[in-house]
Amino acid sequence: MHVRTAGILAGLALAALVATGCATNPVTGERELRLVSEAEEISLGEQQYRPTLQAMGGPYNAEPELSEYVSEVGQRVAAESHRPDLPYEFTVLNDGTPNAWALPGGKIAINRGLLVEMDSEAELAAVIGHEIVHAAARHSAQRLERGMLMQAGVAAVGVAARDHELSGLLVAGAGVGLNLINKRYSREAELESDRYGTRYMAEAGYDPQAAVSLQEKFVRLAGDNDRNWIEGLFASHPPSEERVEANRALAQELRAEMDPDAWTLGEARYARRTAPLREASEAYADHEAGREALQAGEPERALGLAEQAIDAYPEEAAFHALQGQALARLGDQEAAVEALDRAIARNDRTFAFHLDRGLLRKELGRDDRAQADLQRANELLPTAPAHLALGQLAEADGERAAAVRHYEQAAASDSAYGERAREALSRLRSG
Repeated sequence: MHVRTAGILAGLALAALVATGCATNPVTGERELRLVSEAEEISLGEQQYRPTLQAMGGPYNAEPELSEYVSEVGQRVAAESHRPDLPYEFTVLNDGTPNAWALPGGKIAINRGLLVEMDSEAELAAVIGHEIVHAAARHSAQRLERGMLMQAGVAAVGVAARDHELSGLLVAGAGVGLNLINKRYSREAELESDRYGTRYMAEAGYDPQAAVSLQEKFVRLAGDNDRNWIEGLFASHPPSEERVEANRALAQELRAEMDPDAWTLGEARYARRTAPLREASEAYADHEAGREALQAGEPERALGLAEQAIDAYPEEAAFHALQGQALARLGDQEAAVEALDRAIARNDRTFAFHLDRGLLRKELGRDDRAQADLQRANELLPTAPAHLALGQLAEADGERAAAVRHYEQAAASDSAYGERAREALSRLRSG
């Protein structure tokens, strides 16, 4: 995956050096510089979507019906966009931070933390419509193009993980999507996404007044300086009174153009579909407090909070994973593996669960099972710790070539794992 991505980026960098082209923006109709073709835009989005989802918490699957609902609303709004034929995908992320983002080619994610802050299906449609415009109007692709022009190469694309635990741990190519979604959108891009996204939602049958009320809410929350919002949605999507007024004027304009009787807010339906998330809110709060306790070196407290969360909502795999992490810190590796078994039984599509269990199994001498876990972790999101451990397992089995390949991958990381991999390569090459 990361090799293909690097190839695309290298090709795009070369194009930036030797040629520039103009094209018409598919949403605004304006002429613009075009360095990334539609095919390249779609390919990059498809290659980066899965690893970016993994790096940002992984897909939320404790309530599959919720993800299906969000996708249904997303496809309904996307059908009204200027680029309805893009391969749109909509995923709910298992992250309590209120946020939403889009990658090139129509790959969109909405955090569960944002879903519980909204009050209607129309507000959800407003958020989705806004993100659809970021993809359809090529705002994400334009970020990449600007980076190419400034740096004329792949160096323009670095890793900017919000979660400091991942910073520096991703291998080459795996952090391109993170870099794109963590950059702040310009005032013009935000106003453009509001304007066209609100029109899309209205044409899909949603009351555009929801875009006004939602933006009013965001402005109020921005004034509160809430850390979750500032580090989440507001980091890349700054709210403003200007956006509120623009949405209000557009809603009035659309009311005159269309039949308001055909619009819906969908408050009851939204409340019903998001009820499981709201009912589990205290359990998720315990989980977040447990993660913070673990980072602060308080594994006993983390374990208590994890078990409290599990008692309230046993369906959530992340709660069992936290229990496993806390048990490992307390020295009970066997119980930790069992807790991670329960996490993976509920969700086998999150790299961190396989990585943690693989490292524990390696520590316990269960090398074959450790190798399977670490390989699965790398399939979902390639990381330096997994490659380092796989290199060590290969070296112990006398598979020098395989060990070198894994060490080389890990060595590119600016982390303690990368340093250990570089030391191992030096040893193998001098031996």
